[in-house]
Amino acid sequence: MTDYFETKSQPITKLMVWQAYKEVRANRGSYGIDRMSWDYLDANRSKELYKLWNRLTSGTYFPSPVRQVAIPKRDGGERHLGIPTLLDRIAQQVVKKHLEQKMEPLFHPDSYGYRPKKSAHDAVRQSNARTLNHDFAIDIDIKGFFDNIDHNLMMKSIEHYCKERWVLLYVLRWLEAGVVNKEGLYADTLTGTPQGGVISPLLANLFLHVVFDKWMEINHPEKPFERYADDIVVHCKTEKQALFMLKVLKARMVICRLELHPLKTKIVNLRGIAEKLYPKKYDFLGFSIKPVGVKTTKGVKSLPGTYVSIKSRVGILRKFKSWEIHKRRRPIEHIAKELNPMIRGLINYFHKFENGSMRYVWNQLNARLLKWVKWEKGLYKYAAIRWLKAKYKENPALFAHWRLVYP
Repeated sequence: MTDYFETKSQPITKLMVWQAYKEVRANRGSYGIDRMSWDYLDANRSKELYKLWNRLTSGTYFPSPVRQVAIPKRDGGERHLGIPTLLDRIAQQVVKKHLEQKMEPLFHPDSYGYRPKKSAHDAVRQSNARTLNHDFAIDIDIKGFFDNIDHNLMMKSIEHYCKERWVLLYVLRWLEAGVVNKEGLYADTLTGTPQGGVISPLLANLFLHVVFDKWMEINHPEKPFERYADDIVVHCKTEKQALFMLKVLKARMVICRLELHPLKTKIVNLRGIAEKLYPKKYDFLGFSIKPVGVKTTKGVKSLPGTYVSIKSRVGILRKFKSWEIHKRRRPIEHIAKELNPMIRGLINYFHKFENGSMRYVWNQLNARLLKWVKWEKGLYKYAAIRWLKAKYKENPALFAHWRLVYP
């Protein structure tokens, strides 16, 4: 009979590995450097999970290097993800679940990233609310945060909250596992935690809990903030406060072997009195928070509002272009079935606060559908418009965005 609660030198049960496997499998994800697929792992589950459990419990588990994948950034350049093997992801999930149970009750309430029952929308909503009585904000960007985390400081941070040697042993091995680039060349990882790992978001949160959240709570409790992973906004009442906070935050990051981005970190003046000129809005998690004029009984009043950022809209339009709708030679119903999950995802995220700033985006998607009609049906502009409008009348819910902007 199988003992699912059996352990060896390390307190890891077979049940912990089995649950981790189910949780990682639910997210699917790509292969690592060993190219093991989910089909293979599902077919050989008992053998592979037993080997993993045996190595984890005996202390002989050593992770493989991560597979480096480059993805383009919205503002140009590339971001490098590190994709662990499937078995390494399962091992990371075992440790993550154990460490998360210890850390989650200790995390700051204004830390929102990758935490249960907290979302990016919660962070944006809170940030907007705090601008009602704070005229200045500091939009903080940590330069290359995930790539520059100091391993020694990371391990000290973990050890402060978690004394179990097996957790410390495996986290250190993951940090030092190395990376294999697309040319197949190996490189050591001397700093940082690769984005793409199951445990990386938790480690980043834990590190910034020590570096920023707890430090702010102890030294500057009167300055509210919102943090989503390494995206941070600090609120101040005056220009003088903002300048002082920016100075001490730069010094704090240097002590923790990090650096604020000199161009992306900035003071924002939403509607305060200042001696210098500052930007009037800040972008946070895909949204812009800025003052707008609102008519009241006493005249026009400046109040903060949340809108989809220009960067987000440009990124969405690039996504529409990459779909190459006009080149798809299939019925429009098939195209709608393929695109609707992505369209609904955009609606669910970007229509949380207001709809007006997305109208242009959906008009552009309708223009791309019109181009498909002209190519597929061989129609000129006005005939194509009539054809698309007839489709809308026939089925107004064919495309998810048609309930917002019809063709």
